[in-house]
Amino acid sequence: MSGLRRTAAAWILLASLALAVCAPAAWSATAHSVSVDITPRHVANLFSPSRALGAGVDAQNYGAVDEIYVPGTINRLLGGGWGPVSYRLYTELSVQHWHWNPQGSWSDPTGQGYWTGAVNSSGQIHHSFGYRLPHRGFTHDQGNDDDYSRLDDGDPSTYWKSNPYLTSAFTHEGDWLHPQWIVVDLGSKNSIDAIRIQWAQPYAIHYEVQYWSGPDAINDPANGNWVTFPAGNITDGAGGTITLSLSSSGVAGQFIRIVMLASSNTCDSHGTGDIRNCVGYAIGEVGVGTLSSSEEFSDLMHHCTTSQVTNGRCGSAQTVTYASSVDPWHSPSNQVTDEEQAGLDLVYTSGLTRNLPAMIAVGMLYGIPEDSVAEIAYLQAHQYPISLIEMGEEPDGQYILPEDYGALYLQWANALHTFDPLLKLGGPVFQGVTQDVPVWPDAGGDTSWLHRFIKYLNSHGRMGDLSFMSFEHYPFDPCDRSIKKDLLNEPSIVQHILHTWHADGLPGTTPVFITEYNFSADTAQVYEGVSGALWHADFLASFLTAGGSGAFFYEYEPTPLVSSSASCTSFGAPGMFSSDANYQLRAPTAEFFSAQLITQEWAEPFDALHRVFPASSDLTDKRGRALVTAYAVLRPDGRWALLLINKNSSKSYSIKVDFDDAATGLDHHFVGNVSIITFGPKQYKWHPNGPNGFPSPDGPPLATTKSAGATTVYTLPASSISVLRGVV
Repeated sequence: MSGLRRTAAAWILLASLALAVCAPAAWSATAHSVSVDITPRHVANLFSPSRALGAGVDAQNYGAVDEIYVPGTINRLLGGGWGPVSYRLYTELSVQHWHWNPQGSWSDPTGQGYWTGAVNSSGQIHHSFGYRLPHRGFTHDQGNDDDYSRLDDGDPSTYWKSNPYLTSAFTHEGDWLHPQWIVVDLGSKNSIDAIRIQWAQPYAIHYEVQYWSGPDAINDPANGNWVTFPAGNITDGAGGTITLSLSSSGVAGQFIRIVMLASSNTCDSHGTGDIRNCVGYAIGEVGVGTLSSSEEFSDLMHHCTTSQVTNGRCGSAQTVTYASSVDPWHSPSNQVTDEEQAGLDLVYTSGLTRNLPAMIAVGMLYGIPEDSVAEIAYLQAHQYPISLIEMGEEPDGQYILPEDYGALYLQWANALHTFDPLLKLGGPVFQGVTQDVPVWPDAGGDTSWLHRFIKYLNSHGRMGDLSFMSFEHYPFDPCDRSIKKDLLNEPSIVQHILHTWHADGLPGTTPVFITEYNFSADTAQVYEGVSGALWHADFLASFLTAGGSGAFFYEYEPTPLVSSSASCTSFGAPGMFSSDANYQLRAPTAEFFSAQLITQEWAEPFDALHRVFPASSDLTDKRGRALVTAYAVLRPDGRWALLLINKNSSKSYSIKVDFDDAATGLDHHFVGNVSIITFGPKQYKWHPNGPNGFPSPDGPPLATTKSAGATTVYTLPASSISVLRGVV
């Protein structure tokens, strides 16, 4: 046999041996496929863990801050691996002015009015508090809900007043461009033909009384319109108590609105010394009902009386009202005592920030620009690093119109950028949304809150003042009994909402942050179980893969197990540790381990760019939803890390991993030792026991290694998170 023939025969023999090994291999019939597209031009996103993977701190029950911010607790919290901190602003949800510094000055010489915190003050700020607003027009709020509306509190000496910063004196626009309003919700449709308004000062000289044509003006604002009553357009309004006949026959309505277009600009009860006392609108009491032939007014509203006030609130005794804005005037007696926020000095010096720049909130909806500037000046004077500044919190939950939020945003931006032009400002910090935020239609029929806000910024040539867009993500009911469906839906929810913001006009170059997230805004057992960890890892990785700039886990601080959902009675807490009633840590939760897998196994815990590439599996349900999701990063250390989440609670899978490069046409695979970190029911199980629930076993994840090649098969246990890490 010639050398050539011997060589050919050898190749044939090798090929046949290869086929004998590969073709009939056990995995060929049972292993599923995970594919990673590593084509350089197909990189999906870039992120740095030290900037993109963080956690938020928020308000606590009174006395909890001193229990939480101690070295032992802080060190264990840092074990989750989070980088930056986002400082949340619970006071905005509670319709309160935040005194970020207990030391400062009042605008009025009598020691009340508009508050500005001190830039230079003695000692460190360890606690800060909110102050209720005595001119509030909301019956309820999304904080502790322990205040009430002054529009129907039965007290003629109190009144609602709109925010003076939404008047022409501060917006430099006509007041009709920022009409202020109040809404009365009667609870059901009633025949209405009259309204009684007890105007305070300043009052409206031009206003309209309207009813809502759709089913729900508050919870379904895009489905309907405000219709002015036949006699509801008042162009020569007077002060005092006015009873108006709105129609010759009753109109069926549940939601009634007074929209105010021009002010008397007369001064309120706080005097003439401050222009803020003399602009906007104020109403002492409002009634909605019918007028008899003898001019006798029958009021359909329930007005709280002094005897019905319990713990400082009217509770359910008054008819529900809403308001466009609230005057931030207040006094020392309005301090809240049932909740507190960790002081800025305490957060920065506790070690929780890791000396990284923190995202800081400024009070905007219920504050004043000078106070926000003083807050940032204080932080800079103490050399505390700031990454981004969020302007207020959850304006959609406060029912403020986008044009009004825009007007406040630009005033605050002017003040902050005059102080420091390099500050990066953003918002609007939507509450936990998964769809476009609807709002009452404008004159052109536009019902998109974000589109109209962006339109407002663009119309003023100020889009450059929006350095980033932010929102919160709480997608599910924790007790809807459909965790399996929720897990399957999460990646498409994240992709959809990012697409929605860009469809609203958000430039593709504007960074998008989720500055609060968890499974739900309510608490229940889902937080503590493995399912919560699966959701957590899947959400965070899918958000980064979809182009998100960063996300902040809610919340950093531990809280006791509670049941706050109306739909179930299970106990849970949205943190990384279960704690007792005194905030002493008990044990890590499942979300603690999912945090570690993301921050320390999938990503490197450094300020260095990670490249995210598209990845997918062939494991789907009948609707095409992934049963196994895959997320791939090329780390700065040159290793590839593949995050795999098996959402099937009853079945494990064997998978083969391929890395495909369309630029070269070559297929690649892991080689050498591959690190495998797995977390699932064998590593963690939650045992419900009311407020004393506990996990056993309680971690840690299982760490193994495997010698890899082209035919290597990896096992994904049921309900598990796995990270494969190695060289390709």
